Amino acid sequence: MPGGQRRLAVGLALLGIIAVGCGSGTADPPAAPRLAGDAVDTHGTAYDAALSDPREDSLYPDVGDPGVDALHYQLDLSWDPRAARLTATETLLLRSTTSSDHLRLDLARQIVVGHVWLDGKAVSFQHSGKDLEVRAPVRADSRHVLQLTYSGTPEPVTAPTDRADFSTTGWTIAPDGTVWTMQEPYGAYSWYAVNDHPSDKAFYDITIHAPKGQVGVSNGELRSRTTTDGRTVTRWHLPEPAASYLITIAIGRLTQTKDTGPHGLPISYWTPTDRPAILRKVRYAPQAVAYLERLVGRYPFPTLGVLVVPSNSAMETQSMVTLGDNKYTLSHDVVVHEIAHQWYGDTVTPDDWSDLWMNEGMATYLAEANWTADHTPADLDDILHRWSRFVGGMRSEYGAPADYRPGSFGEGNAYYIPALMWDTIRQRLGDRQFWSLATRWLRSHRFTSQDRDSLAAWWSKESGEDLTPVFDTWLEGPTEPTWQAGSNEDVPSRR
Repeated sequence: MPGGQRRLAVGLALLGIIAVGCGSGTADPPAAPRLAGDAVDTHGTAYDAALSDPREDSLYPDVGDPGVDALHYQLDLSWDPRAARLTATETLLLRSTTSSDHLRLDLARQIVVGHVWLDGKAVSFQHSGKDLEVRAPVRADSRHVLQLTYSGTPEPVTAPTDRADFSTTGWTIAPDGTVWTMQEPYGAYSWYAVNDHPSDKAFYDITIHAPKGQVGVSNGELRSRTTTDGRTVTRWHLPEPAASYLITIAIGRLTQTKDTGPHGLPISYWTPTDRPAILRKVRYAPQAVAYLERLVGRYPFPTLGVLVVPSNSAMETQSMVTLGDNKYTLSHDVVVHEIAHQWYGDTVTPDDWSDLWMNEGMATYLAEANWTADHTPADLDDILHRWSRFVGGMRSEYGAPADYRPGSFGEGNAYYIPALMWDTIRQRLGDRQFWSLATRWLRSHRFTSQDRDSLAAWWSKESGEDLTPVFDTWLEGPTEPTWQAGSNEDVPSRR
């Protein structure tokens, strides 16, 4: 570029406004990091289960890019708490969904990118705001390996919500330098380059280099744990595709306790080492899984973990549930709720944030309604009747569940109103058919992202009844439908 423009770009980069990099210059760029595993084979089928149809979100269109279909993220993360600095190498196997002269990913401006390679060749890039633009021609439906090095001090992302339990998402640093993440609806881009949208699922392999005395925890299977020069290195493998908001990272003084659930399911608890009493509170996981299996089928993943972090909220991070360390988030009904999401939310994920109700409505119905009715003196009809008296105000304040205000993410309208809708459908179909369909929907759409049109059409076809008006009225109508108590048949949980 002309000298004057180059000086301007460098000046802006120093101010943190824009970063420009190039694969060629006065010095030769370093060689691309060595590839590992199946990411080398861009024509292979190892990650075909992660093929997605990414879309632009109707509520948060500035996050995510439908031009990229991520297939596999390989992240190598090193955390220095004294300097509050993350140093990382990332390898991303992706499919370009369109022909273009660039690829775009989400990456926070606090992260400084060192070098970028595409298919082993250094390429130029621009990092402006939260957008990382890799300048290289790509063809529609072509696969590529993108590699980059980066470092910086990640900062949380402002969340589009007024909820009291969280106001930011993403990489969060506690006062003692430990780290935890929750990133719904977005915020994964605070610590790695990602297509940060639920319509794009991918496989993950994550290596975490934790400081002395600490350990790094992530999703899936713990493949190895070693100590080198006092630092703990853990390697995590997620064997099923996941949306970016379902990925978790925690680095701190955590103790692992192993347990076993139904069918020999390996369960691990990661709790603060200095608070051993917390372990007793989270060891309800086997009972939670057994209860939910009676309603919606076998637990969908090969492992389950429960991770406790210094948060006021909780998150259904895939196969490694993340819970805040307070009385409410460690309660049994919250444990059941987050584990219920492993079926509704993680196995099948909404492909647009307007359909958050697909996650929260069923999890609420499973946990706060059915589980509570089965484990406390409360009656199911009494619970739902109480909800029916206050949800009208939620619809008025925040909008219909599938048509809510963008700044009101995760409010009660996405939880309680669709839970009442599901009970209305249950009464219409009967318990046996309802729970059968609730299970079959998951099996028929395993590890995909779906929308409410596909869900309503499937339930209508499989039930033999046109349920579309029920979905439309409850999810998009301006006024609250009337929920009526109904008789309960032989519910699977009560056999």
